[in-house]
Amino acid sequence: MTQPFPQWQWGSQDSALSRVAGRFAATTAGSRVIRTLTPLDRRVLERTDAKYTVLGPIGAPVLLLTTTGRKSGSPRTQPLLYVHDGDRLYVIGSNFGQAHHPAWTANLLAEPGATVAVAGERIPVTATPVDGAAKEEIFQRFVELTGAYAAYRDRTSRDLRVFALTRV
Repeated sequence: MTQPFPQWQWGSQDSALSRVAGRFAATTAGSRVIRTLTPLDRRVLERTDAKYTVLGPIGAPVLLLTTTGRKSGSPRTQPLLYVHDGDRLYVIGSNFGQAHHPAWTANLLAEPGATVAVAGERIPVTATPVDGAAKEEIFQRFVELTGAYAAYRDRTSRDLRVFALTRV
């Protein structure tokens, strides 16, 4: 077993703020607002190595994933919620239920080497797509994190990509 990833959550998932944020994120308007806030959130997360988010202490585990752009070759950084599983982190390409996959998922398929900033640390990782029953199990863990993921999957006909991230 490799070294476990650090854990950090600002706030509590059981708080009133977290419950309201989850319900709001599940709506189309809420998804639009969060997408609009993403550039600002990215800057806050970059400055704090993914310890603090513009969304506040909602108790959601957030990381920054930096991939290599498959077309540009440039680093591309995206804030994402994740599921922590000791020596693995899982991320999902929900893209708020939009019709197209988020670019970072195609970047990982083209080049699985990436970096995560989590709990104040920057860690090189390798991404592996998750399929089959394991994928559904991980998806259910995302739904437990926030029910918004069920709404995202219902909004689109595409298969949401899930990746396991392991330390290099």
